[in-house]
Amino acid sequence: MSMKAKTRHVDSVTVVDLSGRITLGEDLSELREMIRNLLGQGQKQILLNLGDVTYIDSSGIGELVSGFTAASNQGGQLKLLNLTKRVHDLLQITKLLTVFEVYDDESTAIASFQKAARA
Repeated sequence: MSMKAKTRHVDSVTVVDLSGRITLGEDLSELREMIRNLLGQGQKQILLNLGDVTYIDSSGIGELVSGFTAASNQGGQLKLLNLTKRVHDLLQITKLLTVFEVYDDESTAIASFQKAARA
């Protein structure tokens, strides 16, 4: 199953609900473009909901890091929500759990952007 992405807005946060597989190929460039377009439109607070992602390969991990870096370089934030066990384990093995802010609860994740904005 290929990756699907839907965006929605909660307060000032853009939530991207991802599902399927994030792997090398067309889906990956779609994710890259989506993140870059959101940043280009001034959407600097991005929350990627990975709850329905069944698989992510090393290229997909690289794209998450690339999106995180792009957001940070533009004064924004990219955070992760609802990691599956497989994705969580992969981020733990690669030590990327120390890079990303990861949440299991959407309302807590949304609130974290507001706290960061006030800080």
